[in-house]
Amino acid sequence: MTFPHPRALAFDVFGTVVDWRGSIIREGEAFGHERGLKVDWAGLADAWRAGYQPAMARVRSGELPWIRIDDLHRMILESLLPRFGLSALSEPDRVHLNRVWHRLDPWPDTVEGLSRLKRRHVIVTLSNGNVSLLTAMAKRAGLPWDCIFSAETFHHYKPDPETYLGVASLLDLAPAEVMMVAAHKDDLRSARRCGLRTAFVRRPLEFGPGSNPDREPEEGLDVVADDFLDLARQLGA
Repeated sequence: MTFPHPRALAFDVFGTVVDWRGSIIREGEAFGHERGLKVDWAGLADAWRAGYQPAMARVRSGELPWIRIDDLHRMILESLLPRFGLSALSEPDRVHLNRVWHRLDPWPDTVEGLSRLKRRHVIVTLSNGNVSLLTAMAKRAGLPWDCIFSAETFHHYKPDPETYLGVASLLDLAPAEVMMVAAHKDDLRSARRCGLRTAFVRRPLEFGPGSNPDREPEEGLDVVADDFLDLARQLGA
């Protein structure tokens, strides 16, 4: 590396740390089997995620007041139930299904990679997920965070600068002492504009087999890694 070693690593979570799509499909299939439902769970997962950015944009624009991701996820889910033949779901089943986002499985390298990185760095989340979601996910999956920071912490969703700068401020660090780690270059570009270092981690299966993910390095990225173990190696952990 040609820059000072970062003191803290802030991780995007959905897609970078956990396999949201595969997890929703797996749990959806089990949920449907128990209830005798035939549903395109891959289609539902993709449509649910596709509603994520537009829903957050409504909060940013002021059309909606501040609202947690759990509640935005529920709003999106409600709009999708008729399309996927799930209008008859009971309220307890709707709550359970919406909380699948609390139960997402980590990528195979995640826990070992984070544990290695934690030896040398402070490791924290910087996710649009709310605190209870991220806490439940970490407890279930064994994610060894030093601290959980969320859009809920700042009442701003990424890519608002208040999120990136807020993490540095709460850790009492300069922005350049914090490295944003994500599988999404738009997240990293926004972090870089705020003065953070950036690490791009390739997650080629985030959107499933047959997708065409962006895997290429680009100018301005400090580190490009194949997974968290590779990131740990490059950061000397």
